[in-house]
Amino acid sequence: MSEETNVTPTETAAPAARPERPARPFGKKRFESRRKVCKVCAEKIDNVDYKNFQFVKSFTMESGKILSRRITGTCAKHQRQITKAIKRDRNLAILPYSLPKK
Repeated sequence: MSEETNVTPTETAAPAARPERPARPFGKKRFESRRKVCKVCAEKIDNVDYKNFQFVKSFTMESGKILSRRITGTCAKHQRQITKAIKRDRNLAILPYSLPKK
């Protein structure tokens, strides 16, 4: 009969080596998103006015929902002013609460 050697299963199964990835070609970097700038601060508007409904409307979806800060990039102070202006415009029937479903 053959002789048995004391070999553990971990020693016999070597881990599979991953192939090395090639380096990125000549200066191409990964995509880095730029930080969004507050539209109201950039245009130096002190207070968001509900009467400027074209500007306020740009912060709503087509369905009538208010866009979040994360999407629009506005600062917290101006997001609160925009929200108040949108709600006033809705109350005065300048902006719709929502669009009818087709």
